[in-house]
Amino acid sequence: MRIAYSVETVRTAERELMDRLPDGALMRRAAAGLAAVCVDLLRRRGRVYGSRVVLLVGSGDNGGDALYAGAALARRGAGVAAVLLAPERAHAGGLAALLGSGGRSLDNSSDPFDVLAAADLVVDGITGIGGRGGLRPDAVPVARAARGSGAVVVAVDLPSGVEADSGEVVGEALRADATVTFGTYKPGHLIDPAREYAGATRLVDIGLGSVLPSVPELEALQHADVARLLPVPTGESDKYRRGVVGVVAGSARYPGAAVLAVAGALHGGAGAVRYVGPAGDAVIARFPETLVHAGPPAKAGRVQAWVVGPGLGDEPGVRDALASDVPVLVDADGLRGLDAGAVRARTAPTLLTPHAGEAAALLGVPRGEVEAGRLAAVRELTARYGATVLLKGSTTLVASPDLSDPVRVNPTGTPWLATAGSGDVLSGLTGSLLASGLPARDAGSVGAYLHGLAARTAARGAPVSAEDVAAGLRGAWRDVVSGE
Repeated sequence: MRIAYSVETVRTAERELMDRLPDGALMRRAAAGLAAVCVDLLRRRGRVYGSRVVLLVGSGDNGGDALYAGAALARRGAGVAAVLLAPERAHAGGLAALLGSGGRSLDNSSDPFDVLAAADLVVDGITGIGGRGGLRPDAVPVARAARGSGAVVVAVDLPSGVEADSGEVVGEALRADATVTFGTYKPGHLIDPAREYAGATRLVDIGLGSVLPSVPELEALQHADVARLLPVPTGESDKYRRGVVGVVAGSARYPGAAVLAVAGALHGGAGAVRYVGPAGDAVIARFPETLVHAGPPAKAGRVQAWVVGPGLGDEPGVRDALASDVPVLVDADGLRGLDAGAVRARTAPTLLTPHAGEAAALLGVPRGEVEAGRLAAVRELTARYGATVLLKGSTTLVASPDLSDPVRVNPTGTPWLATAGSGDVLSGLTGSLLASGLPARDAGSVGAYLHGLAARTAARGAPVSAEDVAAGLRGAWRDVVSGE
């Protein structure tokens, strides 16, 4: 499991650790890890000796990390130049180490653009994890020159200009090819749009693990974590003991949504799928094992969880499902006009699965606000509705109304998942996991993980359909269990 902590938590841990160590030891650890990554990247481009490295140095500790790493590269024969964006506040020890190792510095009176144009590697140490509001105006031309130089750009801890705690990018930021972070991930490494700016993120152990709290702000499941959560039938299981998931989806206009939701549900671990709605003929034609009922849901028979909303149009069913005493997943058309009071009054778990547009409608804000601030949006939705929320998108987040639970970030998936019907498959899959007994937060996390993994495997760089994703779920499940 990958975990991430807020800036405040990291700063507190760093202070505690520094009190136990000799002066400057923590920065030297970080700089050594940064230099090692830079050496590896330069070797991939040809060589370290004789390569041209430019350090973009701000006034904080990240600038110090960059200077010490630059000194190590200079000792290995690289030509290292430091562009000091705040010369009077540059880290004195790091600058002395660089100059003593044969590097050179450029201050505000020097032209940095020629050295940037010739660089093989640029180290971004302008701002650190405490930066806010994008790059300062005086740093923007240098950052643009670095990005346009053709050099590999390596960010120190986090790309300058992005928000560490939220993953937001407010203003201009320097997009990195790789980011070297220290001690632990920060939310901005895992959440878009900041994640896109970080490139390939490498974590350097500097000893923070011994002083960080046991519960992080964010966590991203991996194969082993998901495998432990997957429902497994026993010798005593039958289709009812494994759970029955009810699917209220589809309409005369959108019968395919019912078919895709049922496809997802059949691959989610429940023992049976009960479909309720007007698309029964289409469902039976594709999946004859489905139990079909015309409705309403309250008369369709016992289920252990409901999925309601995909392709529903104006068909009824949402109110019946919410009035039940079993977990309910609400998606798509079921989210339109959703009564927050009715959701909060439920005693059984509720899982909402909006995309950014649906989340924006639920919150009464522009879609762009949700896309720019996904973490804030998913937390606000859980608070407002008292439900677990799976916010779909380039970064899928799962948040519980229990504030002590870390928000989960889904690490699987592919942009090819942005295709009609893929959300219907996810709803059915996740609802089936609910029916099999997983808590809402786990069901949402496992569903998103398998769904993304199935899409990634099916796509392999090419377009996929929602049906392809559904067909790939069985293989994704096997991959997770086998650890491949």
